Amino acid sequence: MSEVKIKPLADRVLVEPAAAEEKTASGIIIPDTAKEKPMKGIVVAVGPGKVDEPLTVKVGDEVLYGKYAGTELSVDGGDYLIMRESDIFAIL
Repeated sequence: MSEVKIKPLADRVLVEPAAAEEKTASGIIIPDTAKEKPMKGIVVAVGPGKVDEPLTVKVGDEVLYGKYAGTELSVDGGDYLIMRESDIFAIL
């Protein structure tokens, strides 16, 4: 987990996606063009929440989110997703 200088607003959460699988369980190497977008990651920053809706996740939580959730962004050489907490399905 890395230190970032982004502070999400309201109910938004910044997630560092897990690395895509390099090979299958049986040992077949997956080429870059066929890799699935990961659907889990680590929360690296959280917003303050809304007045009537405090955030459930916290920095360091490993979470599952939807395949098309969030907006991708690159900051200081790292790739992240910023999404609303409601886009997160579960804390692992």
